[in-house]
Amino acid sequence: MNPLVEFSKNYIFLTSFAAWAIAQTIKVVLGIFREKRFNFRWFVGTGGMPSAHAASVTALSTSVGITYGFDSALFAIALTFTIIIMFDAQTTRLSSGKQAEILNKMLDDIYWKHKLDEEKLKEFLGHTPIQVFVGAGLGIVVSLLLYK
Repeated sequence: MNPLVEFSKNYIFLTSFAAWAIAQTIKVVLGIFREKRFNFRWFVGTGGMPSAHAASVTALSTSVGITYGFDSALFAIALTFTIIIMFDAQTTRLSSGKQAEILNKMLDDIYWKHKLDEEKLKEFLGHTPIQVFVGAGLGIVVSLLLYK
């Protein structure tokens, strides 16, 4: 069988990708309502509600559990991966975003004093706990809805 055809039938990957795509689409829709404009970067950007990271890895873990059993070693690996990604999304990356925000304010101060003109740092790197929680819920729902 053709490897691409075979891969296109991979339920675990498809649910993870679908959860990511739905979360990113929700971010775009919320961004349009919030800012009254469209920005393509919202499709591929990080941060925001809901967490696409949490949605995709939770869909991955749920799909692995459904397919191979929630007592399997593969589910334990996927769940560990999910916990690490969700923890990182709401701690390390969120802190990095806050640091970028402070540095950008410092750059603004320096710029207005005509001493430096640098490109701003990306501020929306991480997620709040509620964004991660909503993303995780979305991932579970997508995985269950797409279950064969």
